[in-house]
Amino acid sequence: MKFCLNIPTRLVFGAGELKNIHTLELPGKRALVVISAGTSMRSHGYLDTLLAGLKQAGVEAAVFDRVQPNPIREHVMEGTALCLSRQCDFVIGLGGGSSIDTAKAIAITAAMGGDFWDYVQGGTGGGKPVTRALPVVAIPTTAGTGTEVDLWGVVTNEATQEKMGFGTPLIFPHTAIVDPELMLTVPSKLTAYQGFDAFFHAAEGYISQAHTPISDLYALEAIRLLYKYLPVAVADGNNMWARIKVAWASSLAGMVESTSCCTGEHALEHAMSAFYPKLPHGAGLIAISAAYFRTFKNDVMKRYMKMAEKMRQVKSARPSDFLDALEVMKRSCGVDNVKLSDWGITMADFDRFADNAIATGGAMLDLDPRFLNREELINIYMESYK
Repeated sequence: MKFCLNIPTRLVFGAGELKNIHTLELPGKRALVVISAGTSMRSHGYLDTLLAGLKQAGVEAAVFDRVQPNPIREHVMEGTALCLSRQCDFVIGLGGGSSIDTAKAIAITAAMGGDFWDYVQGGTGGGKPVTRALPVVAIPTTAGTGTEVDLWGVVTNEATQEKMGFGTPLIFPHTAIVDPELMLTVPSKLTAYQGFDAFFHAAEGYISQAHTPISDLYALEAIRLLYKYLPVAVADGNNMWARIKVAWASSLAGMVESTSCCTGEHALEHAMSAFYPKLPHGAGLIAISAAYFRTFKNDVMKRYMKMAEKMRQVKSARPSDFLDALEVMKRSCGVDNVKLSDWGITMADFDRFADNAIATGGAMLDLDPRFLNREELINIYMESYK
């Protein structure tokens, strides 16, 4: 047995903790705050609370507010230019995974110079090694990506239609503030999409060939919590206890990504949203999940049964119990009828999706329980389409 555990992020977890940011040891005195182009960070007062806390801590701040739901290379470069012009010495991501991933990408490019795509491995990325990065502080306002405690990010190059993951231990956030109060305002449907993203981080990491004893612990607890509490949070967004449990599960699933890895399901979804950026990542994962997990039910039978036992809290007798429990969870969250066609996807897209997944997500596909050829990847899209 051999594995490595290295999650150097200081995690501050609890309702109301954003208001205490001034009490923390922050990694610099000039911060670039990265938020989405939407209005929620301002309208709900989250940005004002952060800026007030930074001022109290003696930290100057500039705000970059251009991030899209699927972050793009162009905005990474715009944020980098602002970061350099304001001489910022650390970057704060406030918002969903897109804001935090953009903050991580800016942290790399501001420290290393050049174009962000120079440092992306795979696809058309330059593959240059990353030896420096500005410190990152992550403040998620959604429960889904777990990026606040992992060394990964995802950015799309619109020019080449590549949605690529990137990673280095240098972008483990210095500090993560997970404040479930900030998640009370997330709408029901988005709560479901984001929660399933966390669920699939855990489930994929559990069946991944890269799984470790420590990632198994994180994954199974995240799976248990999400099966029990995500439907509650979807039904009643003001249920603080459910929000706390889902937020903790999301962070646990992020720790799975730091000790194991996502698999081909994420590669297949990244290909879809690379061409259709309005497709929510979680919705895409939900749409292909039944066909994807059905593919491996006879390859990792005991692991499927263990996941089913954590979800249902009863002994499992067959791997299909996991598939059945997954469908129950989708229905409980109202996302059992996600239609890819609603986002303009057609069956004519499947060939280019498969080619894109192989070109940009090969590292994740290699971690599937068994190798899937191109035809099998296309079949997953085919079986998922409606």
